[in-house]
Amino acid sequence: MTLSSSSAVRPPIANLRWWIAALLFASMVINYVDRQTISALAPVFKQSYEWTDADFAWLLISFRVGYTIMQAVAGRLLDWLGTRRGLAWSVTFYSLVAAATATVQTMAGFGACRFLLGAGEAANWPGAIKASSEWFPPQERAWAVALFDGGTALGGAVVALVAMGIYQVFGDWRPVFVLTGSLGAVWVVVWLACYRPPRQHPRIAPEELRHIEAGQDASSDSESAPSTVGWRELLSRRQMWGLMLGRFLLDPYWFFVSEWFPLYLYAQGFSLEQSILGAIGPQLASVAGNFAGGALSSQLIRHGWPVGRSRRFVLGLFGPSMLVLALALGTSSYPLLLALFSYANFAYAACSTMFLALPADVFQSRAVASASGLGGTAAGVGTLISTYLIGQVADRHSFEPVVLAASVIPLLAVTVFITLVRAPAQRDPRRMVLDF
Repeated sequence: MTLSSSSAVRPPIANLRWWIAALLFASMVINYVDRQTISALAPVFKQSYEWTDADFAWLLISFRVGYTIMQAVAGRLLDWLGTRRGLAWSVTFYSLVAAATATVQTMAGFGACRFLLGAGEAANWPGAIKASSEWFPPQERAWAVALFDGGTALGGAVVALVAMGIYQVFGDWRPVFVLTGSLGAVWVVVWLACYRPPRQHPRIAPEELRHIEAGQDASSDSESAPSTVGWRELLSRRQMWGLMLGRFLLDPYWFFVSEWFPLYLYAQGFSLEQSILGAIGPQLASVAGNFAGGALSSQLIRHGWPVGRSRRFVLGLFGPSMLVLALALGTSSYPLLLALFSYANFAYAACSTMFLALPADVFQSRAVASASGLGGTAAGVGTLISTYLIGQVADRHSFEPVVLAASVIPLLAVTVFITLVRAPAQRDPRRMVLDF
């Protein structure tokens, strides 16, 4: 069926690309609800099963090992399968695993489920970044990334309310996993019905297709153009190492707050309810930070700034300001702690929007998912190391050294991004690295 005949029967959908972004946003919310359920209920498990911080770290590491191993593999699979099929398989698999967590009885069972959940969720980010490279021109890409990256923070905020609400209704943690795990099935049905690459979509308006393709490289319709870019070729580029090292250093901050914050508050002597619900403020601040970073970068591009320069400006503005988190070491005030972590999350999220958009800015579309996957693998390795260290340090000492590291290391990460992730001095002979 041609575009013209399809459109005669079913009229084009206005601003279809933003409906696609909304679907990606929903997938991120579901992804983080499934991922963070165990962290939201961590104080409950600690009371019921007498878990130590090291025990909890082991479960987080189980997730991270599966996630890290599959990040690079998932990127390659997405470049081969295409965005539509790849994300559908991913969400179906990890939703089933999330629901199956309700059946486990032992620490080993929790660990196995967490490993499989991480393996399944690994495709979400490479898939979303690949979809943004297909559906958005460079000047709008940061907005799109801000929108679906905001879904991670919103999912992290919503899960605290959802998990506590379901737990209080049933008096048991198992229904929480069953009900949250069922959300992915609904999303997959809608995704398969709605998603196609722009040139193949029967409901796209011709003027929107022209807008999307303005400034994009000719191979952006990658569902029909499998990648021929190998890991060796990507790793030969300085920009790839900048993305990997930057994420290796920066991503652990996010997972410290997302996965450990309720236990951090609980260790400070706050109540079970305060510890679980305290995560809401910082997570919502992350949503605001996503849009602030995306808006500022997009505005600079509209005023004629090159894409790379606008991304580096946002990173240089917000990354160093995360040093404010060190002030948390000098207070035990609940409102002040929430305020400090909320600002740090805001600043981190502004930076996050930039480094998540960069693979699509830097690399040709046929390599975007693979590049994003390698970046995610590096982030996973950094988070594996930090998760183990957090568990050991918190058990043997306190969370204070962890908070100090979380305030300082982002400055190093931003330095790496700004220094290494720049356009090549001479045009890439294979045009794999774009002039950004």
